[in-house]
Amino acid sequence: MKIGIPVKENQGLESVPYNHFGTAPMFIIYNLENEELKVIGNNDLHHQHGMCQPMKALAGEQVDAILVGGIGAGALVKLQSQGIKVYKVANGSVSDNIDLLKRNELMEFSVKNSCDHHGCEH
Repeated sequence: MKIGIPVKENQGLESVPYNHFGTAPMFIIYNLENEELKVIGNNDLHHQHGMCQPMKALAGEQVDAILVGGIGAGALVKLQSQGIKVYKVANGSVSDNIDLLKRNELMEFSVKNSCDHHGCEH
């Protein structure tokens, strides 16, 4: 299973997950099977509001799940249509959140709890 986690700074597994998918400067791609870690830049960083292209942002990397603080409904629907599950991170590092995912302790985002930028608390 490959996991994508948006981050502001690359500190490997000690990186802090970013609060919003579309505006994250970079993504950590972590492969649970072989524990490989890869860092890629956000290739869709300067998109217009509401026009996020998640697969472009991920530079075509194939992932099975995204761990993020917040995400807009449009990006969420696009990811879900590709079979990608999106989970809300808890406090802590990338490593902490990967452990929580392994224990099924992260909440999966739905359109109802995605960000609309009006009262979004991420």
